[in-house]
Amino acid sequence: MTDTQAHHEPHGNGLGARLNWLRAAVLGANDGVVSTAGLVVGVAGATGDRGTLLTAGLAGLLAGSMSMAAGEYVSVSTQRDSEKAALATEKQELQEAPEAELAELTGLLEGKGLSREVAREAAVQLTERDALRAHAEVELGIDPDDLTNPWHAAGASFLAFTVGALLPLLAIVLPPPSVRLPVTVLSVLAALALTGWWSARLGDAKAGPAVLRNMGGGAVAMAVTYVAGELLGAAGV
Repeated sequence: MTDTQAHHEPHGNGLGARLNWLRAAVLGANDGVVSTAGLVVGVAGATGDRGTLLTAGLAGLLAGSMSMAAGEYVSVSTQRDSEKAALATEKQELQEAPEAELAELTGLLEGKGLSREVAREAAVQLTERDALRAHAEVELGIDPDDLTNPWHAAGASFLAFTVGALLPLLAIVLPPPSVRLPVTVLSVLAALALTGWWSARLGDAKAGPAVLRNMGGGAVAMAVTYVAGELLGAAGV
């Protein structure tokens, strides 16, 4: 491995991280669309009152976005704590057994396809430059200067869910009552087709099956909640 290759490795890791964030944003928006659509369509099955629909939709939007943000914050905080602990352990091992760590780094580089001699030379150069960074990136897959940020994750999840949830909420309260339901259903299915296509593209998968799964899941969710709402409304609940 040359110094240039070693220098560019974090950029590859950064690209992967950015793609993961983008995928999470798409999925968060998708969750916002489906959950809010199911809620407002279910309420629409029980009542046509615009104020009730708006209240239910806003409550669902806020509850869902806060839940997503809190869950992401807890999850990423745990990941960040694990990364810090792994870096602390690695730092201690480098202080207590530098030769053993150098041999370990050599073996890791050799496992990537380098000859023993080249791997040893690369390990020595990387260790002299920044031993902790070398082990963090090669052994742990961590960039010490770019640890996961729970606040960023929470904010991104909150925003993505909110953006997704706004579509069914506006679609159910803005149109006239006579076309409210079909406008909402068509808008939601179109949005789910888009998020399904984009998530498939990010994962280098075929778009067709992903779009159909997404639209099918959303359609089932809306149908089930609408029927439940109608039954409850008919029962006077």
